[in-house]
Order: sequence, then C-alpha cells, then structure tokens
Amino acid sequence: MYDVIIIGAGVTGCAIARELSRYQLRVLVLEKEEDVCCGTSKANSAIIHAGHDATPGTQKAKFNVLGNAMMDELSQELDFPFVRNGSLVVCFEEAQIPKLEELMERGRQNGVEGLRIVRGEQIQKLEPNLSDSVTALLFCPTGGIVCPFLMTIALAENAAVNGTQFRFDTKVTQIRPTDNPQEGWQIFTDAGEVLTTRCVVNAAGVYADVFNNMVSARKLSITPRRGEYQLLDKKAGALISHTIFQLPGPKGKGILVTPTVHGNLMVGPTAQDLTDKEAVNTTAAGLAEVMEKGRQSVPSLPGRMTITSFAGLRASEAEKDFVLGEAPDAPGFFNCAGIDSPGLSAAPAIGVYLAKQVAQTLRAEKKTDFCGTRKGIPNVAQATLQERKALIQQDPAYGNVICRCETVTEGEIINAIRRPCGARSLDGVKRRVRAGMGRCQSGFCAPKVMEILQRERDIDPLAVTKHGPGSELLTGTTREDREDETV
Repeated sequence: MYDVIIIGAGVTGCAIARELSRYQLRVLVLEKEEDVCCGTSKANSAIIHAGHDATPGTQKAKFNVLGNAMMDELSQELDFPFVRNGSLVVCFEEAQIPKLEELMERGRQNGVEGLRIVRGEQIQKLEPNLSDSVTALLFCPTGGIVCPFLMTIALAENAAVNGTQFRFDTKVTQIRPTDNPQEGWQIFTDAGEVLTTRCVVNAAGVYADVFNNMVSARKLSITPRRGEYQLLDKKAGALISHTIFQLPGPKGKGILVTPTVHGNLMVGPTAQDLTDKEAVNTTAAGLAEVMEKGRQSVPSLPGRMTITSFAGLRASEAEKDFVLGEAPDAPGFFNCAGIDSPGLSAAPAIGVYLAKQVAQTLRAEKKTDFCGTRKGIPNVAQATLQERKALIQQDPAYGNVICRCETVTEGEIINAIRRPCGARSLDGVKRRVRAGMGRCQSGFCAPKVMEILQRERDIDPLAVTKHGPGSELLTGTTREDREDETV
C-alpha cells in the first residue's frame, strides 16, 4: 500500500514528487521509460517563459508566472543551470504593432514585470543580429533559459534522497478503484503487478487523457503536437543573447531562436498535430521550415553548423489549458494533464499546488528532516585549475577525459551512474554530464562510455543500451567460443 503513486517521471511528475517528499508519505513514481525526463521534458525549447502569452485567468497564465518567479531560488537549491537572459517578441510590419501592444497588456494582466515595446535604433542595440525587417519588439526581461534535463534530474534526485521511490521500465496498463472505493486505487502494470495506493497523480504527458478517461466521466482529449528543432554548434552560440520569438499563432509561439545554458544555439519548434503518441521522428520538411522561419528573425543563422536535430511531442488538451487537481467524480485521483507550453516554466509551481492538495486530502504531516538542497555533478569543463586539481586528488578518474568535445571525464560519468536515480544508459549519461552532446555526437566517446556503464552496473556488455530495452548497442560476439569478445 502506497500513500501516493505518481504516473510519469517528466518534469511535472518529478516536481510533484519532490514537493510530496516534504511530507510523511510513502510515494512511488512509475515511469514506462528507463529514466526520468524521457518524454516531452527532454525535447522542448528549454525556455522559462515570462508569462505574457497565456490568456489572463487561465491555469497556464497563473502557473507560468508563479513558476518563473521560483526559478532563481530553485536552481540554487538544487544546483542546476538557469540564466535569466530575457526574451524578445518581434514583429515585421507596422500593422502588427497593435498585436505586440495586446501581448504586453496581456502580460501585465498576468503579473509579468518589466515589459516594454522597443522600436527604431534601440532594436539593433538590444540584439545586433536581428533582421533589419524587424519593426518593433516586446522586451521581456524576466524570460530565461534552463537545462530541462538537469532540472528534471535534480528534482528527481532530491525527491529520492527524501524517500520517494522510483520504478522505471514499468508501464501502467489499467487503473480502477479498490473493492472499497474509500480505500483508494489499484494500478495494474505490464509486468502483471497490482499496486494499491490511497491517491493517484496522473502526470503521464501525452497519455494523461488515457488514464483520466479510465476513471472519470469528464473525458479529456490530448493531441500530440510534434515540434522539430535544430541544435547548432557552440561556435554559433554567441550570435544572439536573448531568446527571440515571433508573434504567436494559433498553435503556439512559433519558431524561436535561443541560446542555451550550455553555449549552443537552438532553433525551433514546428507545430504539427498528430494521432501517433510516439511519433518523435524528424522530417526533412519540418527541419527546412525550422531554418527558413528562424532566418526571418536572425538572417545570419549558420545552418551548416547544425550538429543534431530532434523532435518532441507536446500534450495539447482540447480545452487549451492545464488540467490540474482532483477529478470531481474520482476522489483521490489527481490530474496533471494537458501540460504543453509553458509546462516547463510552470512545473515548480504545479508541484507545490498539487502536492498541497494531495497532502491535505491525506492529512499528511510535514517531515522535520526534509533536505531541500542537492549538489550537482562537478563540471570539470567549467572548473578552475585549482578546482580540477582538487577533484583529481580526490579521485584520479576526474583527470581522465572521455568526451573530448565537451571535456567530460570518467569521474563525472561514474558520478552520474552512482547517484540516486542514476544513469543506466548512454542517453542517461549524456543528459547528466553531456558526454556525446558535442560536435561529434558520441562518435568518439560512446565506446568508452559503454565500457564504464558495463563496469559500474556490473552487466553483460550486450545489455548496454542507448535508451533502455530495445536499444541495445551490441548485437553479439566476434566468435561463438569466446564470449568476452564483443562487437
């Protein structure tokens, strides 16, 4: 019997888990993938939105602004990178300026501070590489950028240190009330298990409607909206300093151009509604659109410096707003559904809100020994000479560079594997310490990272995967009579 089972280990699920770990509760997070941050949370714009876009009075507007305000303190507590670099919304025609003014007024109604419209010579002073066609822009100083991987991982690690359990490669197949509905819920998994819990938190991303519709007469309908991106080399990272948006359209905020907290430049996303909830492939047409529309804002975008492309799915609910809170006809079943943009920005505030609701339902008491801080993995690439020497004296593995593109050492990779909710795959290591994130995209470091994973996890080399079961990297041995030789 658990007090709370959370379905989904994305950024909102992990934010809720971290907040619930403040209470004397037995909490379990179930995730169908092999790690946290494997869905929308790993494939998004990495933007902390200022909060000017959402319609005033909506859940999106409320939690975007609340979440944005929490980011500085949260990033310090949990030691993940966050930069308040500011964002710009540009328009290309005089006739569009009233729309900018409407956006500014909407932001003011939402409580966003510092908004102002910039015109004339001030545009190029603010961002010299913007298109000469930009006639005006909305300056939003509270906008920011974050690493969505490290943010989600930090939330999960802190929750785990405070007693939350995580189970990966566990797919939920059915939810139904116990024989006595007052006693809670039964959750069935693909392994044939039946788990019992007093409360359920449905943070299942594009599948949140499926689970809600199993238990509630108020049906949800989530459409997966695919967004495609291109990531450019760090040599292009200084081309702009702000996040550049174009005036938003019916399907979102359009193609943006933004620096990342790690020094790259990112362009995207497209917005294509699909029926397939697993369609995370990129397309030639989508990537061409990304670069074409990105160059409308920043004409000098060097497409030749693209080092990788990727796609993610946003969970667009039919009512166009977050669905948060206890289902009215399913006591103890709490929804965190329809979390599309600005879900990353809103996640910390959503975590506080839903955890409080669940704790009140369960009449839970707060812990006296909750630990609210977490220290990240040492970053050798950014360390001073003295800091590097101290790390190597502590553990010589920090002097053995494995990933040359990003200067990632063996010590960092070992640390990533051994931590709470540690890396179990090549992508798990990549998200935590950036081994394979550089220009060669794992071309040189992958074999060595695989060796370290095999050694640290004490598994067969053939069991090492890129991203969990079904993505094994080795197919067999070179000789049938010599099992230790792999290919």
